[in-house]
Amino acid sequence: MEPAEGGRAGDGEAAPSPAGVREGWFRETCSLWPGQALSLQVDEVLHHRRSPFQEILVFRSKTYGNVLVLDGVIQCTERDEFSYQEMIANLPLCSHPNPRKVLIIGGGDGGVLREVVKHPSVEAVIQCEIDEDVIEASKKYLPGMAVGYSSPKLTLHVGDGFEFMKRNQEAFDVIITDSSDPMGPAESLFKESYYQLMKTALREDGILCCQGECQWLHLDLIKEMRQFCTSLFPVVEYAYCTIPTYPSGQIGFMLCSKDPSTNFREPARPLSQAQVDAMGLKYYNSDIHRAAFVLPEFARKALSTV
Repeated sequence: MEPAEGGRAGDGEAAPSPAGVREGWFRETCSLWPGQALSLQVDEVLHHRRSPFQEILVFRSKTYGNVLVLDGVIQCTERDEFSYQEMIANLPLCSHPNPRKVLIIGGGDGGVLREVVKHPSVEAVIQCEIDEDVIEASKKYLPGMAVGYSSPKLTLHVGDGFEFMKRNQEAFDVIITDSSDPMGPAESLFKESYYQLMKTALREDGILCCQGECQWLHLDLIKEMRQFCTSLFPVVEYAYCTIPTYPSGQIGFMLCSKDPSTNFREPARPLSQAQVDAMGLKYYNSDIHRAAFVLPEFARKALSTV
C-alpha cells in the first residue's frame, strides 16, 4: 500500500494511518451494528485525511473497486453503489407525476445527483453537501459517481441543508436525503424536526425520500421514524433494496408525500424497457419499484402496528 495522501493547508489536515486498515484488510465496525463486521481486502490506500467534519478514506479494494469510507463506515463502493443510488433517486422521482425541481441533501459522492439528472422532466437540481472535501475526493477517485457534477441542471450549495431549507419554503417537488448513519454530522437527519423542515420546503404535492436504515438492525428506529412521519404526512411508506457492502446487505428508504392520493407502491411514471436502457439503469425498474415495498413478515408486522 502506498502512503496516504496528505492534507491541504486550510481545509483539513492529514489523518494518521487509517484505523480500520490492518494487514491489508479494511474492517468496518460500528456501535450501530454491534457484534458484526465487514471486511474488504485493500490493494492500495488512495486518500486519507480529516476534513473539518469527518475522517475521509478512499481505498482501492481487491474486488469492489474504489471504496469511500467516512468516519470508519463504508459509504459506497464502485461495484455495488448503483443499487442504492438508483433506488433512493427513482423511488421518489417515479412516484411524482412531474418532478421539475429537486433538492438533494448530502450525497457528496455524486451518485444520487447522477441518477436525478437523467430524468428529462427535472429542470433544476440543488444539492446541499456540508463537506466539500467529500465532493473533491469523489471527483478524483469515484469519477463514475461524480459525473453528475458537470450537469448544467445543478446548483451546488456547500453548506448546511437545514439552513438552506429554512430559506426555501414550498420550493421543491422532491427532496432526497442521502445521509450517512445517525451519528456524528448525520444524527439530526433522523429526527422529527428535520422531517418537519422538509415538509415546509416541499410544494403542496411534494415527495421526500430519505435513507431509512436496515430492517435487520434498526427496526426500532424505523418504527420511530415511521411514527413521526405518519403524524406529519398523509402517505408514508418504507421500501428497501439489497446491497452487499451495507450492514446486513440491505438498506431502506423512508418515503413521504404531502399529496394524499400518492400511491408509492405503483409508480406514477413507470419506465419502459427502452427508458431503463437509455438511462443506463442496472438495478431499478418498475417491477423492482413495486417489489421494494413488499417486506418480510417480521418487518411488515412491526411496521404495520405504527
